[in-house]
Amino acid sequence: MTFHHRADPEGDLNVDEFTRAIENFNRYYIRLPTVQKLSFTTLSVLDTLAVSGPLRLTELVKTEQISQPGLTQLVTRLERDGLVERHPDPADGRAVLIHITEAGRKIGQVRHEDRSRHMLPLIAQLTPAERQGIAAALPALTRLAELGTEAGR
Repeated sequence: MTFHHRADPEGDLNVDEFTRAIENFNRYYIRLPTVQKLSFTTLSVLDTLAVSGPLRLTELVKTEQISQPGLTQLVTRLERDGLVERHPDPADGRAVLIHITEAGRKIGQVRHEDRSRHMLPLIAQLTPAERQGIAAALPALTRLAELGTEAGR
């Protein structure tokens, strides 16, 4: 299999077109109105903890692309708001793990429900072939996200 940056007459994956389509979709998707107005970084930290489980601050710094002092301040605010908790790391009593709370997890669930509600009428306007195309791409998109997460560790 070959990958091309420009149009491919063989119908193989055009990485430039794929990247542009994802960027265009993300531009719309990340700006969907939500019930809870929280910063992108706050939502990203909560999402990371919801998916990955408890993490050390140093691990969160790597995934969130924010300075350690900035992340420490954010975690302090999230803890004050009841969205995360700090617990000693059972593997190393000197270290602390950041855990998402049920309230923090609920924010992600509500955001997902809000986004689904906004997407539903748009998806209804797609042709059956377009909906089938998206459905067929879901396993590959899921795998790409997994590969990206693994590469970032």
